[in-house]
Amino acid sequence: MATRVGRYTIQLNSPPSILSYASVVGKKEGQGPLSKEFDYIQQDTKFGEKTWEKAESRMQNDTLNLALKKADVTVDKVDIIFAGDLLNQCIGTTYGLRDFQIPFAGIYGACSTMAESLSMASIFVEGGSANISAAVTSSHFCTAERQYRLPLEYGGQRSPSAQWTATGSGAVILGRGGIGPYVKEITFGRMVDLGIKDQSNMGAAMAPAAADTLKNYFQDTGVSPDSFDLIASGDLGLIGSGLLRELLQSDGIVLGDNYQDCGLLLYDRVKQDV
Repeated sequence: MATRVGRYTIQLNSPPSILSYASVVGKKEGQGPLSKEFDYIQQDTKFGEKTWEKAESRMQNDTLNLALKKADVTVDKVDIIFAGDLLNQCIGTTYGLRDFQIPFAGIYGACSTMAESLSMASIFVEGGSANISAAVTSSHFCTAERQYRLPLEYGGQRSPSAQWTATGSGAVILGRGGIGPYVKEITFGRMVDLGIKDQSNMGAAMAPAAADTLKNYFQDTGVSPDSFDLIASGDLGLIGSGLLRELLQSDGIVLGDNYQDCGLLLYDRVKQDV
């Protein structure tokens, strides 16, 4: 049974195991430093479809299929999917996953969608509401630009602080038992808004909440940052990850070399125009 530790953290006493995971990415991501880690790199940005949105749906469909295959789990064994994307009504997800006919809970957390879906999928397995669950998310550079900034057809100049939204999808299959790795603790963050309104500087907008969440986790559990091999933030980027370090340091928490931002890991900032 899960128990609460401190104000923000949930400890999973029968932690679910990650049975498998899969990733599908676009051409630009496949040219980055992590290219060998992806299951599939699609050279066609539209994934053989007619629109960017359909491409994102195809990406999610392919990713979940890969994860199920790697876990040797059939569709009928999955009790629930938690999934989402960056689009209105999560259309990338709903159209991408509808053919699986698995009970579905849509999540719209924008950049936190993977963490939220993984958290909920873990809680359902740990609590006995599911034997096997799945967490899926995706983003596509071309759909996200239209959703959050400007359509590509507009030809607007990107500011230096604007992040490059990844074209990629990730899926995780969770279940009881297994050899791990396990999801043992979950800390849900709270909304921290310092008034950043620049849509081209989202890293700075998100960093305060990320710093607050990490601080609360360390305080709830009593562990220190150097207890971990890796502490990863999702997509704060160069500006946001630097701000995260500064905010935590002001609270007496120092992040060492074991802290990385996935957005910075994904691309080569010298060779790639991101």
